Amino acid sequence: MRSPILAGMVVVSAVMAVGMLARRIAPAEWTAPGSVGVPFGVILLDLVLGFLALLGFMAVALGLSKDPTFAAGFKQYGNNFSIPALFMASFPSWFVGIAFAAIAIGALVPAAIMSIATANIFTRNIYREFINPACTDAQESQVAKLASLVVKVGALLFVFAIDVPYALQLQLLGGIWIIQILPSVLIGAYTRFFNGWALLMGWAAGIGTGTWMAAENQFKVAIYPLHLFGTTVPCFIALSSVAMNIAVAVIVSLPLNRVASDRHKDVTVAGDYA
Repeated sequence: MRSPILAGMVVVSAVMAVGMLARRIAPAEWTAPGSVGVPFGVILLDLVLGFLALLGFMAVALGLSKDPTFAAGFKQYGNNFSIPALFMASFPSWFVGIAFAAIAIGALVPAAIMSIATANIFTRNIYREFINPACTDAQESQVAKLASLVVKVGALLFVFAIDVPYALQLQLLGGIWIIQILPSVLIGAYTRFFNGWALLMGWAAGIGTGTWMAAENQFKVAIYPLHLFGTTVPCFIALSSVAMNIAVAVIVSLPLNRVASDRHKDVTVAGDYA
């Protein structure tokens, strides 16, 4: 039974490699029929990433969770141990080491992407704006590289120095906190209705509400039992807190736009929202 599984994994890995290569080298003109401006390599890679989800079904087909050989791993890590168990059951030990190294490197990819974004924000919004307004492009690039490196090193220290429960709690809070910029950044890109002070108050209300709900759940789960008119409604904390954020921003914007409007500071024109 393991031969078909192994063959399937080899095929998936090969197609993934082709997809990644195509994403790098395919010209922009290579688009899927009927699509507009979507590179062929991007489509292929996204399709292969979907195929990777089949690895979990492969682990189920092999019944690895019931295999005594992997009982300790499943007991400690739960379903997260499925893919490592699949590798150990299907490949020789030398290739398992390569696969585990690939998983470790893949886990660093989101950190690398976020470190680049953080470096760009720091250099353009802080360094160039407040520290060295006259910096050259070369200086800005150098500072961005250093900032990105600092963030990457900090992420590694965080992984090795912080206990897993704390990391999970911060991940939960991170999702709750980051969505609170939705009214000012996303909705604000389509309307000039919101008052700046109202957006700030809404943001504070969303951050406070979301953090309080997470604390009530002891930072363990993202679902909060919301009590409305005698009925308990399970609600995603991030969703309910951003709803509070938007509600406060709308309610406070109505009077502030009349008595203390800040639209005179707005440099956009109506055509920007067309």
